[in-house]
Amino acid sequence: MKDIPHIPVLYREVLEAFDDVDEGIIIDCTMGYGGHSSLLLENKPGIKLIGIDQDQTAIDFSTERLGPFKERVEIKKGRFSKVIKEILKNNDVTEIKGILADIGVSSLQLDQKERGFSYESDTLDMRMDKDALLSASDVVNGYSVIELEKILRDYGEMRNYKQVASYIVNNRPFHSAKELSEKLRHLLPRGKKIHPATLLMQAIRIEVNDELGELNTLLDEIQNIGLVDTDVAIISFHSLEDRIVKQRFNEWSKECICPPEAFRCTCTRDHAIGRVKSKKPITAKEDELKKNPRSRSAKLRVFKIKR
Repeated sequence: MKDIPHIPVLYREVLEAFDDVDEGIIIDCTMGYGGHSSLLLENKPGIKLIGIDQDQTAIDFSTERLGPFKERVEIKKGRFSKVIKEILKNNDVTEIKGILADIGVSSLQLDQKERGFSYESDTLDMRMDKDALLSASDVVNGYSVIELEKILRDYGEMRNYKQVASYIVNNRPFHSAKELSEKLRHLLPRGKKIHPATLLMQAIRIEVNDELGELNTLLDEIQNIGLVDTDVAIISFHSLEDRIVKQRFNEWSKECICPPEAFRCTCTRDHAIGRVKSKKPITAKEDELKKNPRSRSAKLRVFKIKR
């Protein structure tokens, strides 16, 4: 067995999120290198786990890592927004007791410079699925200035998005993430805690992998399939994702869906599908932050579906 590449973020908190799940199926929508999956299988011998990932390298590693659990594990390749629809249709929804999603790029993808996620990468790729058609190079070197402005504003929340987009269009082509981040350094914020190109790279990566669309589709599927007694735990790493999860969980917990201007309730007040288990996002403890600085951005929210 190869060395375990990393410790999953919020590993104790994820186990706590599913503390009342002792049997049935847990779906790990973002299996990655099997960190959370292996912890759940080790600590919950009565469960079965279905793992999803679009990265073949991660699937190959996790297939070996989770091999000892044999018939308790099923692994599927693809975007979780599409694969979960198939899983939910082909399994008894009453058997699905947990859904976990660790949204965003993994530490391993960041560390593998050939994947183009790193600021030091000599490529410009950023595809979580290597077979996907759209790459970071297509976005940077092919998008119009208006299209670039939109993703830099909406996905990077960059204040000077117009200036950055204009510079990219007037100075392309760019051939690597390293070249892109270095040539734009004079336009990027100089913070002490994060790399100046963080928001720029985040915006491009979200566009390449449709990360927010994937998250919204996942939440739609979870909401509409009719789950009965299921814990939903979602880890996000930036405010855009966390905002989507927070708002959706709050909507799911509302009994009344009448408009605010309504004189009185006419909706029967029975629209809640469950309750928010974590009023505030759950973050890493001090010992984890010391061992894994990347965990400082991780936020976990948990919802209990109880129809």
